[in-house]
Amino acid sequence: MDRRSAVPRTDVMLSDPRLAAAQETLGRVLVKAAVASAQQRVRDGLAEPGAAVDAALALLPATAGGLKGVVNATGVIVHTNLGRAPLSPAAVAAVAAAAGYTDVEFDLSGGRRARRGRTALAALAQAVPEAGAVHVVNNNAAALVLAATVLAPGKEIVISRGELVEIGDGFRLPELLESAGSRLREVGTTNRTALRDYQDACGPGTGFILKVHPSNYRIEGFTSEVPIERLTTIGPPVVADIGSGLLRPDPLLPGEPDAAGALLQGAALVTASGDKLLGGPQAGLLLGDEHLVERLRRHPLARALRVDKLTLAALEATLRGPLPPVHRSLHANVTELTRRAERLARRLGDRAEAVATIARVGGGGAPGVELPSAGIAVHESLAARLRSYDPPVVGRITGGRLVLDLRAVEPGQDDVIAAAVERACT
Repeated sequence: MDRRSAVPRTDVMLSDPRLAAAQETLGRVLVKAAVASAQQRVRDGLAEPGAAVDAALALLPATAGGLKGVVNATGVIVHTNLGRAPLSPAAVAAVAAAAGYTDVEFDLSGGRRARRGRTALAALAQAVPEAGAVHVVNNNAAALVLAATVLAPGKEIVISRGELVEIGDGFRLPELLESAGSRLREVGTTNRTALRDYQDACGPGTGFILKVHPSNYRIEGFTSEVPIERLTTIGPPVVADIGSGLLRPDPLLPGEPDAAGALLQGAALVTASGDKLLGGPQAGLLLGDEHLVERLRRHPLARALRVDKLTLAALEATLRGPLPPVHRSLHANVTELTRRAERLARRLGDRAEAVATIARVGGGGAPGVELPSAGIAVHESLAARLRSYDPPVVGRITGGRLVLDLRAVEPGQDDVIAAAVERACT
């Protein structure tokens, strides 16, 4: 029998109730593509004509989007390439609730227009009462550009040479700020900057002093820097870019600056990320002097940098809801991680070994901080097969082995890792 003549027609397959229902959630284009692939499998003798619809259903993606959820077994908690902070269930629920029509700019009681994202901003203000006012833009780089545009158009921003960071993907802080029409006045040296360096540089042409936390590298040895409280004695406003989004001190990260602390030291404005140590969605947080924040909020550029309703919903739920996954991973109990690793190793037999590991914060936060952790080690040849599993499992290759670190892995995903390794070994 000619297999080509036995291939079910596209219209017949699409009329199947199961594929018709799939079109309601995935769209006709994706379903037709799966049908075409299934028809080719029939032509190639890889599927029977009567099983063509089942083959098409098996080829359908889980969602209409191209992003795939992965199991982060790299040992890097805030992994930039894997989307940084995973949202908490509370934040996910808030995003779903805000996906339709919502009162993001509407006062339901008065029937009038209201301030955009007022409840999310109130949650941020409540989390950091040291701030006179708060605002949110789409990321921390945007927060710095907005500050430069408002406070230093055509003026100088005084900054230590040791804080001229590259923020990733080739983007450098000096170029970012200069794109806003500001000029950078570099002071001190790479490893040592003194108060007099700032004093000598500041004058009528100074827009502000910028204090940047080098969150993605660390300089050790013969070093010195000037704390915020001493910089505030010079005169120009001090803008503190703390980067990682830590709102209050964390004893696990003693060297990591926090928003509340920077404000108490006298910073006029603090900028931070929402999708790093805070554990929320990508956002740039602006906290500080009430009049200054209002100037930023009312500048025309703020409109171009504003966040959408989904980000506002996720941010508020992160601030008001239970502790997000980033916090849980950061403070995971090493003894429990070891027990989980040993259980996985026993289940997998000679295909895996329980190992002690060192995890990292990642995402440009807490450079140099080592977090004792645990996981399993398997043969490095399994890396590609595990990445092709559904869901993909991503680890790190070290010492000729693939290590699957459990610190950023939810306990419920241990079974996924075991099944993925078992499948990859067959």
